[in-house]
Amino acid sequence: MYLIREAKLDDLDDLYTLSQLVNFINLPSDRKVIEYLIKSSTKSFSNKGPSKDFSKDHYLFVLEEVESNKVIGASMIHAQHGTEDEPHFYLRVGQEHKFSKTINTGFIHGTLKLGLETDGPTEIGGLILHPELRGNNQKLGKQLSFVRFLYMGMNREKFKEEIHSELMPPFDDEGKSPLWEAIGRRFMNMNYPEADLLSRNNKEFILSLFPSENIYECLLPMQARNALGKVGKDTLPVKKMLESIGFHYINEVDPFDGGPHYRCPLREITLIKNMKSGDFKPVSSVAETDKTHLVGFQDDQGFKAFVCKTNNQDNNIECESEFFTKLNMDGKFQASSIPFQE
Repeated sequence: MYLIREAKLDDLDDLYTLSQLVNFINLPSDRKVIEYLIKSSTKSFSNKGPSKDFSKDHYLFVLEEVESNKVIGASMIHAQHGTEDEPHFYLRVGQEHKFSKTINTGFIHGTLKLGLETDGPTEIGGLILHPELRGNNQKLGKQLSFVRFLYMGMNREKFKEEIHSELMPPFDDEGKSPLWEAIGRRFMNMNYPEADLLSRNNKEFILSLFPSENIYECLLPMQARNALGKVGKDTLPVKKMLESIGFHYINEVDPFDGGPHYRCPLREITLIKNMKSGDFKPVSSVAETDKTHLVGFQDDQGFKAFVCKTNNQDNNIECESEFFTKLNMDGKFQASSIPFQE
């Protein structure tokens, strides 16, 4: 049995263990950073409405195996990525046309140009699942991904109008970023992990040292060109999922690794458009033909969500789940749900 809930300080050890299993940007293998994210998340979840500074609001969700009380996955929302003090940097992917009348020859060059955003969008990220549970028949990764949209749909006033996602690109056989090796290392004289760690607290070096004019793709090594705007094999399902719910590639990539940037207006995300809210009533069983939903609710103990079969009848929604017994829930309760599996 699995439950998604907001993170607590007691989860620090489990989250740190998870962070050591994969190379992940938004959940670094650093206890102090993870502790900061948990504390920021606790404060953000407790806010009854929008805060004065969205950039300080993080929402960290954890996937708990109820029987063992172990956290085996996580995902996150950053309410605003990109401010005056810490801009959102990107490389704009474009084209430049060149033509010579003298030799009657022309070229269309792919270009990259550094850009920044100081009033950035809400960013989703931080999705991590224990490697042994990938491909689980309960679609645990999908649960962790969808819960972010469920929570945003329930609390739209806490987030920006545009939702942003940065996807992981393919890395080479040594685990290095081809684009970083081709550009970043040449101008910043540090390796990718060092630059990534420094950029968490200070982005000045990016603006000061990175090329400010067009970078021509034809001058880059083939491996770097081939990785530009692409996603790694493990990230391909995430890309397909985002596209299926309304996200699209915006011709921008990460300036460090070349991973593509995707966006969608909050109101246009299909999961949120199809969200239902109302009285949820626990029942012993529902018809086999009924659909599966991800159900979320907020009470004095915080936000919780789980997957169950539901029977929707106007605003009175019957829900079959053993969680009601586990969570000591009786009678009707206010909740929201998004389609999980048709």
